[in-house]
Amino acid sequence: MQSALRKLFDYHAWANDDLFDALERLDPERHGAELRTALRLINHVHVVSRIFAAHLDGVAHGYFSDNTEETPTLDALRTALAESGRWYCDYLRRAPAADLTETIAFTFTDGDRGLMSREEMLTHVALHAGYHRGEVGRLLWQAGITPPWDTFAVFLHQSEPSRRIQGERPAATA
Repeated sequence: MQSALRKLFDYHAWANDDLFDALERLDPERHGAELRTALRLINHVHVVSRIFAAHLDGVAHGYFSDNTEETPTLDALRTALAESGRWYCDYLRRAPAADLTETIAFTFTDGDRGLMSREEMLTHVALHAGYHRGEVGRLLWQAGITPPWDTFAVFLHQSEPSRRIQGERPAATA
């Protein structure tokens, strides 16, 4: 599972980079509302990732909500999300595989209590981000910008071109 999680967070970082490249093509004059909504969604993703990183480290996160009052700039958010992505990749490199099944009790920002394994927290962070990247992709589409191909298969084939089989199509398996 640790290997799959590492690959998932590599994909996560790749997809975030592609998304920010597409967002840079948004004209703030014509699509200011879409850009602001996209930044709010991505900032929410960032805050949630930092909250769960704190849970994984067993430290206080200092957030009182799953978003911040201030909306960061596109550049600041890109830097923050990349930094957070590196933290998760480093965490997966240093965490013993046996620790991933450890269950941790925590408190959500709304005060409700939760209980998840480290593995479940990591999976949540990655899937949560994918959900919101999809929302931002829809905003881009509505603004006339083709969103990135945010799929795990595209990531695998771009990051490891040898996975693309040339020539005859492989036989389908049942």
